[in-house]
Amino acid sequence: MDTFFVSHGPPSMAIEESLPGRNFLKSWEDNNLVPQKPKSILLISAHWDTSEPSVNIIDGPNETIYDFYGFPSSLYQFKYPAPGAPELAKRVKELLMSNGGFEHVREDKKRGLDHGAWTPLMLMYPKADIPVCQLSIQSKNDGRYHYNMGRALSPLREEGVLIVGSGSATHNSRVPMITDGSVAPWAMEFTTWLTESLCNGRHEDVNNYESKAPHGKKAHPWPDHFYPLHVALGAAGPTSKAELVHQSWQYGSLSYASYRFSTI
Repeated sequence: MDTFFVSHGPPSMAIEESLPGRNFLKSWEDNNLVPQKPKSILLISAHWDTSEPSVNIIDGPNETIYDFYGFPSSLYQFKYPAPGAPELAKRVKELLMSNGGFEHVREDKKRGLDHGAWTPLMLMYPKADIPVCQLSIQSKNDGRYHYNMGRALSPLREEGVLIVGSGSATHNSRVPMITDGSVAPWAMEFTTWLTESLCNGRHEDVNNYESKAPHGKKAHPWPDHFYPLHVALGAAGPTSKAELVHQSWQYGSLSYASYRFSTI
């Protein structure tokens, strides 16, 4: 099973039908990006940031979490009641502790799916019939930490589990919006560097993006939207092949670059 990183954009992606990034996710099954239906999905979202690794262990449908404000009221009506994946959650905990050397992995028996999870998933798998487990990030740690987290989870790929990191290839909400269709040079330079680094197998450069990438700190003033990529990349392994499966822009600096990682 290949692993993926998808750029999920703002919550309004769920209703903005003109967005190319939305159309990419909506055509997920038609494009046969994952030829076999996953047994379950492990989703690493930028929007669950904890002090230590945490998994949600849910029996029954996942709750839809509206962790945003100021958006159209219709967004608060969406439901994505995908089944929980308690067995997968326990397997994730086991692998992180045994393979990854993580001393503590917390079980959260209440948390559902935040918008970093349900927004892309409702477009990718609209039937909501695949069990989903979320794994948190720890933004106080670095890229290599999250890459190693993914390495520990690599066996899941042989167990029918689709591992998806959900964040943004660039994410700086404090820069001015560009509305003339152009792209900010710094954002283009960072995303070009990212794609070239991934496709040429320069994993260590990606792990050390803050010092290796052009405009790394401007592309990600906070690392939460980037670390899900490191987990997905690590899970695919050090010899994996990266492929840019989508690229589009919003506001002139928000990249929807999404990647597939296949083991060679």
